[in-house]
Amino acid sequence: MPRILGLDVGDVRIGIAQSDLGRRIASPHSVYRRVGYGPDTEHFLRLAKELDANLLVLGLPKNMDGTEGFQAHKVRDFAQKLQEAGFEVAYVDERLTTVSAERTLLEGNVRRDRRREKIDAVAAALILQQYLDGRGKQ
Repeated sequence: MPRILGLDVGDVRIGIAQSDLGRRIASPHSVYRRVGYGPDTEHFLRLAKELDANLLVLGLPKNMDGTEGFQAHKVRDFAQKLQEAGFEVAYVDERLTTVSAERTLLEGNVRRDRRREKIDAVAAALILQQYLDGRGKQ
């Protein structure tokens, strides 16, 4: 069964997580520094092939009242480019995932400079784990 990739899409960086082969556990993978839609899409095509992944789960940043703001529209625009490249895309409400990722890294006694490097990938793992957990309830 192909893996699933989780993405925490930001303006500058994209945190990446991957599922295990059984699609039960999400793990942080890496952080990608954005270049532009074309190169970004090419990067994910290569990564998906390398990791044998066929689905991308993107965190959708919603406002606290549940509405979608400007950043959510940016994520949907990027998702459209990924879909045009042949990816299947799903969304997960990512409210407070960065806060949770920060807390997780703090509890793990990760130094501040290392937290900045890892927070996006940990947030992506939280997004992906939320998706994986939700699939079992459907």
